[in-house]
Amino acid sequence: MSTITVLGIESSCDDTAAAVLRWDGVAEVLSSEVSGQTDLHAAFGGVVPEIAARAHAERLDLMVELALEKAGLGLDDLDAIAVTSGPGLIGGVVSGVMCAKGLAAATGLPLLGVNHLAGHALTPRLTDGLAFPYLMLLVSGGHCQFLIAHGPDNFERLGGTIDDAPGEAFDKSARLLGLPQPGGPAIEEAAKAGDPCRFDLPRPLIREPHCDMSFSGLKTALLRARDAVMQEGNRLKRQDVCDLSASFQAAVGEVLSAKTARALEAYMALAPSEPALAVAGGVAANQSLRAALAVEAKRAGARFIAPPLALCTDNAAMIAWTGIERLRAGGHADDMTLAARPRWPLDSAAVPMLGSGKKGAKA
Repeated sequence: MSTITVLGIESSCDDTAAAVLRWDGVAEVLSSEVSGQTDLHAAFGGVVPEIAARAHAERLDLMVELALEKAGLGLDDLDAIAVTSGPGLIGGVVSGVMCAKGLAAATGLPLLGVNHLAGHALTPRLTDGLAFPYLMLLVSGGHCQFLIAHGPDNFERLGGTIDDAPGEAFDKSARLLGLPQPGGPAIEEAAKAGDPCRFDLPRPLIREPHCDMSFSGLKTALLRARDAVMQEGNRLKRQDVCDLSASFQAAVGEVLSAKTARALEAYMALAPSEPALAVAGGVAANQSLRAALAVEAKRAGARFIAPPLALCTDNAAMIAWTGIERLRAGGHADDMTLAARPRWPLDSAAVPMLGSGKKGAKA
């Protein structure tokens, strides 16, 4: 195909999204619409899967209609429909897959089941035309891993979190400090007025000679530091919250920087012709963490790529783009047996780091 136009659908967590992308030698985002659910989950301190799934089912057709309207196209103008078929909260993933199946059945368009993580990992190719291979730090609410992207369906994992992902740790830490959800932006904002040196929080695994990370113990250390402050004054003052936030963010940043340096060593050993470090995922929106990663990339002699903030968090443009990458590579469409998958590692050859039960490995 000289021109490929794809509708993307994303519903893996708490954002209902649809987008239309066109490729005719260069990528063009014709529309990208996202409907968030923050207000629906605010009272619960986190995402409630059942509420999220119901909201997706109610909004998906409206978001698809809006994306097509903004693009100025109809279903007849599309070449394929790409949809997140995993990993994610299973109710939300099922909602998206069923919506895409219905559209594909009604129109006869090819159906493309997309790995949500691949969407994040391939975003730098959408935004910056990045050449393979490049090093990707995928850092979000549910995932954190270093990947070498060798091709649109070829990812080599160098390491990742062995417990909480940074986004999950940010959310849980925000709850400990009485900050609103989502926790990442709330902690980042509070940290601006805080002293990152006031609390001596641990840097888990920072001296270990591998790329694996751990953030669960850091969250526990923050809890103990908070409790110690409350024992002294019975309550947390605003400055205490800011200092705890700054100290926590600094600890996460140092761990990510140190592990990024090790991952860059392994990647640069491949002697890539256009060395690059890219970061994607919701936590990649944190400006402090971006700055720290940019320093490591420069030190290693690699280009640093961070997508626009709107493409760091969950969106359907990255899903449509992954579908385009697949079609360009000659990949086959899925049939109506396409299943929703709660877990779906990008590097299936790697030893599982998280979970290996009936649902399979998370990472």
